[in-house]
Amino acid sequence: MNKVFLVGRLTRDPDLRYGASNNAVMRSSLAVDRQFTNQNGEREADFINIVAFGNRAETMKKYLTKGSQIAVSGRIQTGSYDGQDGKRVYTTDVVIDEFQFLDSRSSRAENMGTDTNTSNESSNLTPYDFSDTSSDSSNDESDPFKDFGDKIEIDDSDLPF
Repeated sequence: MNKVFLVGRLTRDPDLRYGASNNAVMRSSLAVDRQFTNQNGEREADFINIVAFGNRAETMKKYLTKGSQIAVSGRIQTGSYDGQDGKRVYTTDVVIDEFQFLDSRSSRAENMGTDTNTSNESSNLTPYDFSDTSSDSSNDESDPFKDFGDKIEIDDSDLPF
């Protein structure tokens, strides 16, 4: 099985090009933090090449910029080509099957200098807005659990592990 899940930030603006059959191809790079810190207490990152095709590529180009935080799932694909100096160059890319915006819609618009009400007509992906995650009671009508009463107390002995 070849499946990859990554969360990171774009290290550069998406580069969108069109192939011979007019198929959109987007390339960029994703900075993914490592789980552990180095000897200096700093968190290091891996820089992973990503590629997307078709409508997904066009959507990513339209809504993402350098620094945008995204989650992607896809597969690793390796390849090689002969470089200008005649030496063999080996490549490793993550081909994106799915992605999700992790920045708020308003922060993406600020980065791009566009209106926050832009629709996403080229993909069935819904841009999520996590900017208002407050838990005030003024939004009770949208809370599906409002009629379930008080908090549920769980004792450690109730847990199966």
